[in-house]
Amino acid sequence: MKIIQELQNIVGSNNATSSKSQLYCYCRDASQVKGMPEYIAKPSTTDEVVEIVKLANKYDIPIVTRGAGTGMAGGAVPIKGGILLDMSGMKKIMSIEPENLQAFVEPGIVHSKLNEALEPYGFFFPPDPGSSEMCTIGGLIGNNGSGMRSVKYGTTKNYVLDLEVVMADGMVINTGSKTLKSITGYDLTNLIVGSEGTLGIITKALLKIHPLPKMRSVMLASFEDAELAGEAVVKILANGIIPSACEILDETTIKALKAYDPGLEISDAGAILLFEVDGTPNAVNDGIETIRDVCSSIAFEIKTASDEAEAQKIWRSRRLVGASISRIDPKLTRVYMGEDIGVPIKEIPQMLSYIHKLSSEFDTPIMTYGHIGDGNLHTGMAIDLLNSEQIERVKKIADCIHKKAISLGGTVSAEHGIGAARAEYVEAEKGNALKVMSSIKKSLDPKNILNPGKMGV
Repeated sequence: MKIIQELQNIVGSNNATSSKSQLYCYCRDASQVKGMPEYIAKPSTTDEVVEIVKLANKYDIPIVTRGAGTGMAGGAVPIKGGILLDMSGMKKIMSIEPENLQAFVEPGIVHSKLNEALEPYGFFFPPDPGSSEMCTIGGLIGNNGSGMRSVKYGTTKNYVLDLEVVMADGMVINTGSKTLKSITGYDLTNLIVGSEGTLGIITKALLKIHPLPKMRSVMLASFEDAELAGEAVVKILANGIIPSACEILDETTIKALKAYDPGLEISDAGAILLFEVDGTPNAVNDGIETIRDVCSSIAFEIKTASDEAEAQKIWRSRRLVGASISRIDPKLTRVYMGEDIGVPIKEIPQMLSYIHKLSSEFDTPIMTYGHIGDGNLHTGMAIDLLNSEQIERVKKIADCIHKKAISLGGTVSAEHGIGAARAEYVEAEKGNALKVMSSIKKSLDPKNILNPGKMGV
C-alpha cells in the first residue's frame, strides 16, 4: 500500500494529499528557507497523530509539524522532505477555568482567538506576538515566542503548565500538572517548550492565564539618536520600573513609517521609544511619572496618551512596521535575516550603535525596532531577490549581527526560533551544551524523524 493511501486511511481522503500544487503551499514560511514535503496530513485528534507517527517510524520518514507557517527561521519548513503535519485543524478550546487560572486548548487555536475567548472572563494569555492574528498556540509554544509585553509578563514558557505530547515512537505523555506548580520529576514541559517540534508533537496544552489589568497608559518619547534611547531604557529599568511594553523605532524605521502613512502622529527623530505601563491606577501613574522623569533630561519630546483612542494611535506606528518596510524602496522585498537577536540590557546602546555602523559600512538601510525593554532587537532589510550581490551583502550583515550579539553575551534568537536559518550559530552560543542537546535529541528521537536538520541538533 502506498504511503499516501495509508495517510488517507488515518485522517480521511480529504485530509491527506501528495498533490504537487498542495505541497508547494507548504514549502516555505516567512524566512528564506525552502523545502518541499512529500505528503501533507491534517489530523484532527491525538489518536490520528499517533498513527501518523507510527507510520513515519515504519518507513523512516521525517515529520515536520506546522501551525500557521508564520515562522521566520524555517522551523516548519520540511528541508528533508517527508510528511508535513498541518495542525491547524486541531483548534478547540476544551475549557476555560478562571477559578484555576487555566485554559485547556488544542495547538491549532490562533492566539488572538484565544484572547477573544478569555476576555469575557476578565482574563488574557499574556504573550503578545506581532503575528497574533495568524500564529497558533502550538507554534508559539514550539518557539517559546513572546512579543511586546514580555518585559513584564515573560515569555510563553511562563504560562505552560502541562502538555500532551506524542513522542517519536508514538507514545503519548503528559509533561506537567494541573497545579500551578509541581516539582515531580524532570521539567519535561520546559524541555518541549521551544524545542521546535524536534522532540515531540504537541497535541494539547494547559495554559496559565492572567487577569486583565485594571488600567493601561501609553507614552511616547523621541530622542536624537538610538543610542540615547538605549541609555534611557537602561536607566528606567535601573529605577525599578518594569513597563508592560517598551518598544524602539529607529530613524530608518521612522522614515519608512512616515512614508507609508504621513498621518502617523510621530516626530522626525533619531529614535522613538513607546512605553506601556499597566496595573492598578496608582501603580500606572507612578510608573508613567518615573519614566517621564528619566526621559525628560534625554528626550526632546514626550507624549502621554490622554485616552484609549490616543493610545491606539500611538501603538499604530509600531503595528505598521512590517508593512512600512516596503517604503524603503518599493522595488525591493523584505528579507528576514539577522532579525531576532537579544543582548543584555546594559549592552543595548552598544548593539544599536553597531547596527548603525553596519548600515553605513555596507551602504544598506537597516530598520531597527523591537522589544528593547528585554534586549530583543529586530532588524529589517529589503533587497532585490534577483540580485545575487545584494543577497550576499545581507547575509554578511546578518552574520555580523549574530556574531556581535553572541560576543556581548546575547543570543541569536530571542523569540523567533533557530530552525534552519540560525542553526549554524548554536554551537558558538551554547558551546558544550550543544552536545547535551544532541544527546537528548538522539535519546528521544533515535531515528531522527522529528523535524530533522533544525536547531543544530
